[in-house]
Amino acid sequence: MKRCLFVTLCFFVFCGFEHPKKDRYFYEKRGEIVWEVPLEEKKIALTFDDGPYPETTNQILDLLKQYHAKATFFVIGNRVNRFPETIKREVEEGHELANHTFNHVYFKAKMDPLTIQNEILKTEQSIVQLTGKKPALFRPPGGFYSEQLLQIAKKMGYTTVLWSWHQDTNDWRSPGVNRIVKKVLNNARNGDIVLLHDYTPGSTQTVRALKIILPELERRGFQIVTVSELINFKTQEIIRTHK
Repeated sequence: MKRCLFVTLCFFVFCGFEHPKKDRYFYEKRGEIVWEVPLEEKKIALTFDDGPYPETTNQILDLLKQYHAKATFFVIGNRVNRFPETIKREVEEGHELANHTFNHVYFKAKMDPLTIQNEILKTEQSIVQLTGKKPALFRPPGGFYSEQLLQIAKKMGYTTVLWSWHQDTNDWRSPGVNRIVKKVLNNARNGDIVLLHDYTPGSTQTVRALKIILPELERRGFQIVTVSELINFKTQEIIRTHK
């Protein structure tokens, strides 16, 4: 009897019927979360969370324009409604808008699916009403995600995007301009997705850090693009490789 049980267990394990470990590799392989997009070309994506916040967002936009850089802004729905002119400027200057929920809710525990859906949908509606275009990317606040959240976002037509683990600047904590700069520049590699914030009340550290980061990335030959552009470049690389 024991031998039969052992053989049965081995059959399930070796035939792949065991529950897969739902780690980064699992979700990357399924294409359900993007942390970074490794490329042969020198391209990197700067992403800004929690805005718009005109006081700092407009200064960031000025710098991006100066260095011919395009960024992805993961926006909060209620701030989209409060600061529509800043959102319009982001779009007019060729940047990408992405969904970051309506109220910056942390999805730390299992939640009512309708709450999750409404947080995403309300921001989507605000963006569409203002720009006429539905965003393609979604980032959960704090990087907290679950299978439930990912499936809801997917059904709503979103790709969930986080950030390169070696490119979390923690700029929202005001760690100092030099720390932000070193975090980005010491770790910069092709296809990185860098996490920054344009909602930083009372702090100009991110803006001051960008005054150093942007020209240095340019000097190193990096093209600063949106996350969707990174994903598209990767697709093109794969097509070229298989021709």
